[in-house]
Amino acid sequence: MRINQTATRRKTLATDEYVGSLEQIFRDRFLARKQTYPLQCVAVEEPQKSAGSYTIVAFSASWYKDCAEQIPVLGHIAEANGLEVRIFGGIKKDPLSHTSKWRIPLSPPEVTTLRVDKLPTIIVFDVDGKEVGRIEERPKTMPTLEQEICEIVKSRQ
Repeated sequence: MRINQTATRRKTLATDEYVGSLEQIFRDRFLARKQTYPLQCVAVEEPQKSAGSYTIVAFSASWYKDCAEQIPVLGHIAEANGLEVRIFGGIKKDPLSHTSKWRIPLSPPEVTTLRVDKLPTIIVFDVDGKEVGRIEERPKTMPTLEQEICEIVKSRQ
């Protein structure tokens, strides 16, 4: 799967912009997580070496607990190692549809083109816009999000 990175930047927000755009109750929850999360600095060193070579795109909904846990960590990672992190926010479920999980519009059409099934979906793209790794909901192979992103980046070198 590939993305057009210029178009994606126009349609998304940087992590801090995204969190700043949330309703106060959700913003407070996201900010509290970011302030209290102990970032594993060793795990951000590898991605830092190749920060310009990767972009992370995440799909988020302010109401979803796993998003409130993972998206603030992405903000930490972006600050610590310079990786570009972009957020598609405002994802909405479509309870009336029997064929589609997400309500479009409201949710961006990229939820379909990038096959987003769970939230948050965090996708790592290389400089050419090619998907090189994906994390759905929470890390599956490593204990922390930053460690899993580090492993994705290391596996591509």
